[in-house]
This record gives sequence, structure tokens and C-alpha cells, in this order.
Amino acid sequence: MEDRKESLNFIEQIVAEDLATGKHASIMTRFPPEPNGYLHIGHTKAICINFGMTEKFGGVTNLRFDDTNPETESTEYVEAIKKDIQWLGFEWGEREYYASDYFGQLYDFAVDLIKKGLAYVDDSTSEEMAEGKGNINQPGTNSPYRERSMEENLDLFERMKNGEFENGSRVLRAKIDMSHPNLLMRDPVIYRVKKAHHHRTGDAWNIYPMYDFAHGQSDSIENITHSLCSLEFENHRPLYNWFIEQLGIYPSRQIEFSRMNVTYMITSKRRLLRLVNEGVVSGWDDPRMPTVSGLRRKGYSPEAIRTFCDKAGVSKREQTVDVGLLEECLRQHLNKTTDRIMAVLNPLKVIITNYPEDKVEDMSIVNNPEEENPTYRTIPFSRELYIEQDDFKEVKPNRKYRRLAPGEIVRLKSGYIIKCDDYVKDEETGEIKELHCTYFENSRSGSDESGLKPKGTLGWVSAKHAVKAEARLYDRLFTDPNPLGHEEDFMHYVNENSLEVLPEIMVEPSVMERSVGDRLQFMRIGYFCIDPDSTSEKLIFNRAVTLKDTWAKIQRKS
Repeated sequence: MEDRKESLNFIEQIVAEDLATGKHASIMTRFPPEPNGYLHIGHTKAICINFGMTEKFGGVTNLRFDDTNPETESTEYVEAIKKDIQWLGFEWGEREYYASDYFGQLYDFAVDLIKKGLAYVDDSTSEEMAEGKGNINQPGTNSPYRERSMEENLDLFERMKNGEFENGSRVLRAKIDMSHPNLLMRDPVIYRVKKAHHHRTGDAWNIYPMYDFAHGQSDSIENITHSLCSLEFENHRPLYNWFIEQLGIYPSRQIEFSRMNVTYMITSKRRLLRLVNEGVVSGWDDPRMPTVSGLRRKGYSPEAIRTFCDKAGVSKREQTVDVGLLEECLRQHLNKTTDRIMAVLNPLKVIITNYPEDKVEDMSIVNNPEEENPTYRTIPFSRELYIEQDDFKEVKPNRKYRRLAPGEIVRLKSGYIIKCDDYVKDEETGEIKELHCTYFENSRSGSDESGLKPKGTLGWVSAKHAVKAEARLYDRLFTDPNPLGHEEDFMHYVNENSLEVLPEIMVEPSVMERSVGDRLQFMRIGYFCIDPDSTSEKLIFNRAVTLKDTWAKIQRKS
């Protein structure tokens, strides 16, 4: 038991002890997103912790939307959040709830506080209330409306609910302590007049609870045993507990953990929305965005993200995780699970001058050599092929060079050995547009009797059979690992080269059997995913991640 306890993170230790001592027979957690944007990489940690905790110890996790701010929330966000959580591999069954389910009960809680002399209606302006709060070194001052009678407060609060007052004219505040060292405890606002259409309740309400008031009481209503949230809510815990104690309701226990910060990413929904609105990205699901939908579209797998969250760990100390770890988790998963495909991003034509013009051979190639029982497919081989432009040099740069140059031999992957005899340049640009090579007939892969020992192996695609497609090469959206850590606006650090579009790549014909969302390895190039923008006439491939961490290498050189 001691060995097991040492292997648990601090939240798991608390849960294990609560179960062992009989404090709880089973546990219940919740994931409470605000439906005012799309989920991002930071949310995945909270999702994995909350759902993972009940998977590990038994129990259930509620999905509860804290929808208390109708002006920024929508059904679109609700549906996107549900889709993302399910894609990550978690289910909540029938346990889907909304703070708006409890609006009537929350209103009654507020009335109860008024009757206990613990809440009052304040007519002060937001500026007057802010000034009256004081600061960390100076106590606040009581509102002139703080001593209103219970009867007057009840009357005004009901009239607020009935829509008699304009937005911003009155709020309901908790009566706690204007000299409390925690500024959040200095008579916080718990209800405000907000005449806005709600995505679920329509126009039924003219007042809405503040998040701090709805959050803890909703946990209590649902009998949440362990309310798990990120560290920014640590200062809110005294208020969370104060409401529960004063109302005499079920005492959920709030436990905080460090949020997920990742280098070269931002996880502020407000700033992400700015990127969308200002056209820096194409939308919330742009593959450069740190949103779950963006990562999915780019080619990330749920397994890779869950592994990343597990490796990042759970702690009470704020930390920033290197994005390289996220990318390596993806590489490791895709290396085991994706088929290898022949593709050429920057095509250079090769003519095998001694190969019959009308001949086509089927070459056998393994789909994924990492599989326990590998399967094979065939790809067509013909007289004219495409290889990568970078796989040829007019002059061999050094003795270690393993690609094609005049007089050099290479093996074509799963094909023949060829030798470069000559090349043709474009008269206007001087660029090499065509290679003339010869092949060795007795060098076919799998039955090679040539005795030749080429140093390099190249990818290729038959020109006659190639499928023309588009490749979108995505890189990190920001040039700085901490774009929010400077005096300049974070937009100053947007990477202008975060997307390169290659409009005409060549891919082997088997890709036409693939579907949107399929992940593939382009051999010797990287991992790619078929984009939803693809059509039957044109496939579009998003680069999910390079085969190696090329970014780190580039940064070291610069």
C-alpha cells in the first residue's frame, strides 16, 4: 500500500485516503467548461484529471456547462466542447448538466442569504464599488447600501429578477468583510442585472449569477465529492467554502492543481478569439491553434494528447511544458499506428532512359513496419518518376552525401537501383527540371542480384499514376516560447511563416482510398492528415509533425 501511495500524485493520494477512511464510498468529479469558446490544450489536462480520476478509482464524472454569462455563450460552443471530450476518449453518459438547470435554486440560495442578513442590493456604480474595495494594503469601505433592511433587499432583488431595472443599475452583493485580506471576500457581487438572451433559458431571466456564486453551489447540488480546478481558483476557495457554510449545503471539497502552460502556445480564450477575429488564423479549428479541434484537424491523435497530459504530470507548482514533448508524444504514437505512403512535396522528374516506355510494374511495399504482423500493398513503377528536388545535387557536396548526383547510384524505395547519367536545366531560370537515369534490371528490391551497394534510398512516385494534391506545412504560431511574457502585445510574436502551402505535390494512387482525418506518414518527410477541405478532385494534407524536431535545430543555428 505504501508503494502504491508513493506512485500517486497529490490529488490521487487525497482521493485514495478519502476512500480508505470511508469518507466517501465512491467519488464524483466534474468538468465544468464555460461555453464561451473552444477547448484548448490547457483544458485537456483538466479533462484527463477529472475523468481519469474516476476511471482509476471508480465513480462518475459529470459534464457541467457553467453557462452564467449569456452574452458570450452559444450552443455552437456547447456542441464543440462535447465533440472534443468524446474525441479524447471520455464519456459522461446521461450526466450532462448546466448551471442554468439550477437558476431557480441559485435564486433561492440568494434569497436565503438576504434573509440571513448576508446579502444586500447595491446601487453603486462599478467604479464606486471598485474604489470601495481598497487594495492589498488598504481595507475597503462599506457601501452606503450595505445596511438596507432585509425587506427592502428582498423587494429590490425580486424586482431585479422581474426586469424593472436597467443593466448595470443594481447588483446583489454578499455581506462578508470589507477588510478581509483576500480581496475576493470583500463583499463580492453574486448577481447582476443582465437583460440578455440565454442559449437555453431564452429570455426567462433578467439577472444572472456570477461564476463564483454558481460554481460551488452547482457542485453541491450535484454532490460532487472532489471539485478539481486549476490554481487560479485557489484564492476563490474561501469564498466557495463561505457560501456552502452559510447556506448549510453539501460541502464539496475544492482541490487546485497547476494549469497546463505550453511553450509557443497561448491558452487564453479571449486572446484566441482575437486571433480568429483579426484573421491571423482561419478559425477556431485552424491547425495552428492550440484548440482541441485545431490539434485534431492538424493530425493529432487523442492517444498522443492523453500521453502528453500524463507525462506533464499533476502538481501544485505552476509549470510550462515544452511543446517538443507534445510533438514527441505524437511522433511516437503515429510511428506505431500510421501507414507509410510515397509522396513527393517538391517534384523533380526522373526519366529512366533504358526502361521500356509502356511497361508498368507493381512493387510490393510494407504498410507499417512497426506492426506485429505487417501488411503489404503494391504501387506502380514506370519509366517516368518524381523524386524530391532536394534529393539531387549537381555537385556532390561531401563524401557522406547519400542522395543522387551525376554518376551516383541510389536505390528507389522498394524498387530498383538507378544511376544518374545526365540532367536538363530550364533555359530561363537555370533550375533543374529533369534527370536522365538508367536502372539496373537485376537490382529489384527483394530479388537483387546486382551486387551494387548504394548508400542512399529515395522515395518516389510514378509520374503516370501520381495523384496531384495540396500540402499545408504548419509550423508554430509564435516565434517566442512565451508570447505573453513581454511588454509588447503578444501579436508582435506571431510567426509569419507558420503556414506554407504547396499547391501541387505528387502522391501515390492508394491515397484515393483514404478518408478525411486519416493520418499517414509520408516516408522520409513527416506525418500528415487529410484535411476536411479535401474534395474528390483534390486531396489536402496537413502536416501534423515532422519526422524529427527540426524546429530545435533551426533555432540553434539562428
